[in-house]
Amino acid sequence: MLGRGRVLTANTIAERLEVSDRTIYRDVQDLQLSGVPIEGETGVGYVLRRGYQVPPMMFDEEELQALVFGADVAKSYGDAGMAEAADRILAKIDAVLPQRLRPHLVSHRVVVPDFRISEEVSETLGEARNAINNQLRLFLDYRNAAEESSERIIWPLTVAYWGRTWTLGGWCELRQDFRNFRLDRINSLRILSSKFPDEPGKRLEDFLASDRRC
Repeated sequence: MLGRGRVLTANTIAERLEVSDRTIYRDVQDLQLSGVPIEGETGVGYVLRRGYQVPPMMFDEEELQALVFGADVAKSYGDAGMAEAADRILAKIDAVLPQRLRPHLVSHRVVVPDFRISEEVSETLGEARNAINNQLRLFLDYRNAAEESSERIIWPLTVAYWGRTWTLGGWCELRQDFRNFRLDRINSLRILSSKFPDEPGKRLEDFLASDRRC
């Protein structure tokens, strides 16, 4: 809790852990004496100094199910890079789990049906994420619901998964406004070499605050 970068009072921590404030004061003091760089004081709050690496944590069954579920969704409905990253995450989790918990990684009590998105959409998703991560403009050949095609350049800001479809949200240079594009309606796209600027009113937070989110 302290490693998330927010100052938390002993009372807040105590309520979440269902213990007394006195227990938190004692435990924080013990951690500080053992060398854990917790900063703060009684009555003000505590925070873990940035950069400190918390030792590997153990997971309970509910936490493992949530992690495996998220990884399986990434593998079934993400792009190739996302799927490979999900496998690496599960391998790292498996490496720190005690033997008694490892069966929960393959318990199949919570299953993500392996329908998978099409190869075309997967490739489009991978390119869109690449453009977003590198702040590069995208050229799109796009068709709308009426099967009308258009070409446009956008500033890609985010991709969203809606359960059946992925959308790409960004600033459209043609419309001079935020737009959403379904990935399965993109005929083709090309990552351009030019970066788009970090311009007020056209940023991700502006997009999320607009009515173009869905």
